[in-house]
Amino acid sequence: MSDDTRPAPVSAAETFERHRPVMTGVAYRMLGRFADAEDVVQEAWLRWADTDRSRVREPRAFLVRTTTRLAIDRLRHVQSRHEAYVGEWLPEPLTTDGEPGAESRVLLAETVSLAMLVLLESLTPLERAVFVLREAFGYPYGEIAAILDRAEPAVRQLAGRARRHVEAREQRFDADPEVSARLTERFLAACTGGDLEGLLALLAPDVRLIGDGGGVQKAPLRILATAADVGRFLHAISDDTPPAMGVAFREVNGSPAIVITSHGRPHTVVSLEIRDGRIACVYLLTNPGKLTGIR
Repeated sequence: MSDDTRPAPVSAAETFERHRPVMTGVAYRMLGRFADAEDVVQEAWLRWADTDRSRVREPRAFLVRTTTRLAIDRLRHVQSRHEAYVGEWLPEPLTTDGEPGAESRVLLAETVSLAMLVLLESLTPLERAVFVLREAFGYPYGEIAAILDRAEPAVRQLAGRARRHVEAREQRFDADPEVSARLTERFLAACTGGDLEGLLALLAPDVRLIGDGGGVQKAPLRILATAADVGRFLHAISDDTPPAMGVAFREVNGSPAIVITSHGRPHTVVSLEIRDGRIACVYLLTNPGKLTGIR
């Protein structure tokens, strides 16, 4: 009599899908673009499908290692693309509110803010990989060394260098969601109402506005770094509304944001960083190629 109590074998696709969220989380934090992250994960699938899986003891370790190495290779190529970019380069934003599925829950929990993703752009590919695996996903140094095929002391040096670099440049922002929501609503009201004085009252004296239009849509080509400059710019564009405009308050990369749509499609994302009850940084994303992760 046959034994029907044995569990059915898990297929290659099922194993891969089980680990897709963490792979996507690593790739997105490494590359700063969801489209690039998806490409890397798809390439990892091809590698997984062609692998003799009977020889793989730990599928998660294999898949994370493959994803990380592919992301490092891609990051080295896209860095030159960033150098030729028109204006400031910002990471691709993701909405992190609503009722997420399994993959979105991992991204919600493990995706860093836009501010941190911008900061990670200044690290080398290896430093960024070590920082992401260690600080975001809690991998021990020994496992990171195996993933990167490096000696553990070298990985520790990379981690220390990356952490010092981040800590020296990292700015602390408030995380109170109620304060953030109120300021976001007042910010939108001041902008749409043409209330320059009211807008200036919300901005920190050293507020920065970082825009990314990619040379395709309107955005400042340099960082605006004073309340006066930021206020004047936002006041000047307040009447420049897209056709069939819609506005929604959303959470983007864990921070409050305003999503402006045109004919139902994302047109502009304005994400705010709050410090001491005032707006410390405004991210203005208008490049349509960067808005694919906005639902």
